[in-house]
Amino acid sequence: MDIVDTGSPVVETRVRVRYAETDQMGVVYHSNHLVWMEVGRVELCRALGVRYRDMEHDGVFLAVAEANCRYKSPARYDEIVVIKTHIEAATPRMIHFVYEIESEDGRMIAYGFTKHVFCGPDMRPRKLLEKYRSTFGISNEVD
Repeated sequence: MDIVDTGSPVVETRVRVRYAETDQMGVVYHSNHLVWMEVGRVELCRALGVRYRDMEHDGVFLAVAEANCRYKSPARYDEIVVIKTHIEAATPRMIHFVYEIESEDGRMIAYGFTKHVFCGPDMRPRKLLEKYRSTFGISNEVD
């Protein structure tokens, strides 16, 4: 199965750091970066014209198979962070998202990726429905 370069657009999502996301020093706790990646992923899908809710209604779920985050500098309470998200690659069975999290002035906070397997409601792997493939840059000829 060949991985296809999707030529995905980069979607930027802005989030203000909430107090609850920080530790006692006012620095964002590390697990929140993965939450922000999810926010970026959902907004990218929405920008492409697909809502997670609609895919789930059609019996398609995205199960996380791998997640990675490299921390570069701290984000702090009340700071605006920009999550830049794009699709690195996709096949009918998996999709690979890449994220860059920066401050508004361009300081790199973190970067990473997630890889997801398309699953049915039973959480068993399945191929992505053809109606969604072009949205994610997957040719219906690739199986």
